[in-house]
Amino acid sequence: MKFIVYTTVALISLGGFSACNSKKAKVKSVEDTRSCIDKMSPKTEDIANIKKVIHADQKAWQLDTIFEKKVKKEGFNGNVLVAQKGVVIYEKSFGFASFGGKTKDSLKSDSKFQLASMSKTFTAVAVLKLIEGGKLKLDDSVQKFIPDFPYHGIDIKMLLSHRSGLPYYAYAFDDSVRRVKTPPDNNQILKWFAQSRPKPYNVPGRSFAYNNSNYMVLASIVERVTGMPFDQYLKMAIFDPLGMKNTFLFTTKNDSINVNRTFGYEGRRKVSVDYYDSVIGDKGIYSTVEDLFRWYKGLNSDCLISKKTIKEAWEPRSFERKGIKNYGYGFRMILRDVDSKHPKYVYHNGWWKGYSTLFWFNPKEDYVVIILGNRKNGTVYRVKSILQVMEEDSNVSDLDDELAD
Repeated sequence: MKFIVYTTVALISLGGFSACNSKKAKVKSVEDTRSCIDKMSPKTEDIANIKKVIHADQKAWQLDTIFEKKVKKEGFNGNVLVAQKGVVIYEKSFGFASFGGKTKDSLKSDSKFQLASMSKTFTAVAVLKLIEGGKLKLDDSVQKFIPDFPYHGIDIKMLLSHRSGLPYYAYAFDDSVRRVKTPPDNNQILKWFAQSRPKPYNVPGRSFAYNNSNYMVLASIVERVTGMPFDQYLKMAIFDPLGMKNTFLFTTKNDSINVNRTFGYEGRRKVSVDYYDSVIGDKGIYSTVEDLFRWYKGLNSDCLISKKTIKEAWEPRSFERKGIKNYGYGFRMILRDVDSKHPKYVYHNGWWKGYSTLFWFNPKEDYVVIILGNRKNGTVYRVKSILQVMEEDSNVSDLDDELAD
């Protein structure tokens, strides 16, 4: 078993995309953010006591038992990291990055997985940072940035909360529109929307409907506002500031990022490149469990984005149906009860072409569960036993059902 304790995490934060316009401003921002995170991180002399208080050794043993079962009986193949109070209490790799050929490449802690819909959390924060910087407003219309967008009455907050009523791009276009040799990117999808105007799913703002089109449009808006390709903006505004050195977008052109990259599988069959892989914002980010722990720290501090803004992202936005499950701005949540507007758990899951992923945390208890699988497997989303360990409570509600994307 591998245990890792992070005593100091060096992070960077940029207040807005203009902060990179000068080398001097960027260096200053790095220093400020590192100082911010250092003040939050456990001191070396405090770690042993923190581990004792949270029963870290006992939890690690119990978690290992759970994941060994997921591997042996349910076929899990992937990486896991669980941390609490700033301390990693369990981290382990199970299985292989690839199954092809005569040899198998074992997974490592820095193996890179396609995050699938978990990528939406990054798109949402990218948008919210631009809102904090005064470059966007929640009630801005799509046409303000994409004039020929054919669906009116849709604003930024509707896209963030999946309340736009847009048609789903993956199913909206017939073969007469899709006859292109090169797989489409965001701009091509937007062009098809403008040309063929497929019927919308619903009236804007009427109801929640989870839809990848929303986050494709948001990434396209970010590009128009910043004048930068989406992958470059993410790198500048989020990945580099947080020290996420092993995180990148599918469309990034850099051979070095393919080091330790995994492939998605269904059983032992490698999933081929998909027609819509180059459509981004809704999916497409590759990362590691350790980089995602940095992401968790960035979200739960004022170092990357203000706590006020992230609190708004974690507010439920849909109440058409009574229930404890809801969606905010780029984040799913489990509410404390059906009448609550406060989440007990915040999370996002993902599935895309063999990858099954989960990013789950409890803000009050300050723990995070990160599971990245590269072989399609529903056990990734079954978290009840893990929560029982982390909360030392055998009566945790059954949350295993319907968490898959």
